[in-house]
Amino acid sequence: MSDTRLRDDLMPAAAEAIVTGRHSDPFSILGMHPSEDGSRLYVRTFAPHAEAVSLVDTKGKTVAAMDKTHPDGLFAVVLDKAKPFEYRLKLRSGAHEWTADDPYRFDAVLGELDVYLMAEGRHRKLYERLGSHPTTVNGVEGVYFGVWAPNAKRVSVVGDFNGWDGRRHVMRLRAEVGVWEIFIPGISRGLYYKYEIIGAHGNVLPLKMDPLAFATEVPPDTSSVVHGLVEHDWTDGAWISTRAGANDRSAPISIYEVHLGSWRRGDGNTYLGYDALADELIPYVKSLGFTHVELLPISEHPFSGSWGYQPIGLYAPTSRFGTPEGFARFVDRAHREGIGVIIDWVPAHFPTDQHGLGQFDGTALYEHSDPREGFHKDWNTLIYNLGRNEVANFLEANGLFWIDRYHVDGLRVDAVASMLYRDYSRGDDWVPNRYGGRENLESIDFLRSLNERVAEVGEGAMMAAEESTAFPQVSRPVKDGGLGFNFKWNMGWMHDTLHYMQEEPIHRRWHHDAITFGLHYAYSEDFILPLSHDEVVHGKGSMLGKMPGDRWQKFANLRAYYAFMWSHPGKKLLFMGGEFAQEREWNHDQSLDWHLLVDPLHKGVQDLIRDLNTLYKTTSALHERDCDPDGFEWIDASDNMSSVYCYVRYAADRSPVVVVLNFTPVVRYNYRVGFPHGGKWREAMNTDSSVYGGSNVGNAGAIDVQEHAFHGRQFSAELTLPPLGALIFVPH
Repeated sequence: MSDTRLRDDLMPAAAEAIVTGRHSDPFSILGMHPSEDGSRLYVRTFAPHAEAVSLVDTKGKTVAAMDKTHPDGLFAVVLDKAKPFEYRLKLRSGAHEWTADDPYRFDAVLGELDVYLMAEGRHRKLYERLGSHPTTVNGVEGVYFGVWAPNAKRVSVVGDFNGWDGRRHVMRLRAEVGVWEIFIPGISRGLYYKYEIIGAHGNVLPLKMDPLAFATEVPPDTSSVVHGLVEHDWTDGAWISTRAGANDRSAPISIYEVHLGSWRRGDGNTYLGYDALADELIPYVKSLGFTHVELLPISEHPFSGSWGYQPIGLYAPTSRFGTPEGFARFVDRAHREGIGVIIDWVPAHFPTDQHGLGQFDGTALYEHSDPREGFHKDWNTLIYNLGRNEVANFLEANGLFWIDRYHVDGLRVDAVASMLYRDYSRGDDWVPNRYGGRENLESIDFLRSLNERVAEVGEGAMMAAEESTAFPQVSRPVKDGGLGFNFKWNMGWMHDTLHYMQEEPIHRRWHHDAITFGLHYAYSEDFILPLSHDEVVHGKGSMLGKMPGDRWQKFANLRAYYAFMWSHPGKKLLFMGGEFAQEREWNHDQSLDWHLLVDPLHKGVQDLIRDLNTLYKTTSALHERDCDPDGFEWIDASDNMSSVYCYVRYAADRSPVVVVLNFTPVVRYNYRVGFPHGGKWREAMNTDSSVYGGSNVGNAGAIDVQEHAFHGRQFSAELTLPPLGALIFVPH
């Protein structure tokens, strides 16, 4: 038993700092500490929720009653013992008595290598050390918390488990790296928590969610949830082993872009969960022949109206649709069905919500301090300071996290253009780089590093850039001076061709080059042709709504345009609803208009997309050389008066496909077109087929190509071109 005549000699100022939650190093005070001469042990605990506290050994035997040395709940005892030992605390409040482990008796958790890598900004698996992790330390179950806040005066974990009292679980600062950590015994998965931070200037900040939270409350609530890394028994080994081939530049890649919250809704306009989406969305995507599904950002975000493009919880799949394990099951199901999963990923900006990353430790920690560098006027969001190693590490580790822990097959990186240029959408209000130029050198270095790392460890995962400028070599290897992406969205193709399609057919002759111009640069990058969500919002109308003419002509125009897209060099991406010609503009707050499929015209467009995907995947000439100039050749691009285009696509073995487009509502009989060789050719696609809702004008399913020189070729055939129609011919 202790000698109760010995009294604690803690200085009053230190005691006051503990009970007011202002002590920056409570581990030096609380817990068990030997005296300077090594003859005694001081044990202190702060328990404002208890009336009495006793020290007990691990078998529950009382060692000593602790004295209440401060009326606000500081307890202490001095023991005539030299050797520290494991102990527990027995606490009493009224008639309630319980035993608990003292978080301040546990040593630091971060190892030397972790600290070294964090300090270097090279901890590729940062998510294994920061965030909240249910774990066992010295045989005791609890949760480890770690958070980077180098300029904070004090950081505490608060939650239901401590009455949201920031004085109770003040963390240990690892000063050499600016990380605060604590192991809290006796708590477990599922608890809500945040960080209470006293900032660099001494003020208590709004409660902050964990930047590396792996789960969160359902918005609009904003607490982080103790979860740890996702636990799932993956069954997709066969898919992962072949993923590199499925994502290759020579593979047929046809992407269905989806906003999970509005693809389909449940009863009462409720969200479908990850499991319901796996049951309904994945078979649908497969049935239409798409090879990949791309999800608008699923990282946790406070405002649904941002569609996920203003994320705060970068390491947490949004809880709107269920648990992290639910999202893992969704990905696994997709892989079992042979569907790749790409996620939109947003390293370009983050929102200013007070519970988020902005002014995280009372300073501009994640963002630039100068608003000319750190604030997006267009989006009213903050910009990551990628010149700071720890911030670049946070984002790079996040990109790798989704590939590593959730097996996603690629990242579509949002708003790359805004990252590459310091003067992006700023007029004259910008800060030059160190050489006086406009390029954002730090962002360029970050993107190159990320893409190299994904190429190294991502097992064939795809990196795609949404980049709308003429920045060179976006999709070229870093070793060759490029940014290292696998693909770049072809925004120029999308803008030009949609502009053309919106013209009345009688006027298209004056805009003929809008269709042909994209081939001048089609191989400057490895492109994805995107008809994305951005084209069906903000008053732009639906894809069908963009088309001119009466109702029949609108559908015919859209069918012909889709066939042009699927036969044009480049991988394909189509936003949900476009596959059945949704009539109204996309609304993120409600389901797509699935009832339209009772109309044969809408069903016809859906059937067309299915058949285009099948033709694209099964016809090497339509995909093998999507990114190779040897895979395309104009037959005739000069007939602007008829608005007719003819071209040939080639496979690696030079097997050809001929495409003929008629973008006027006039049937053109006996229209002669040059062909690569003679013989029987099958009309593999006719968008005017009655199957798709067309008028059934065509060539009876096949043609004979004869030796008759035309279009500079030895062989040719006379065709019947359907109105506002596309024809695709393959050799018999």
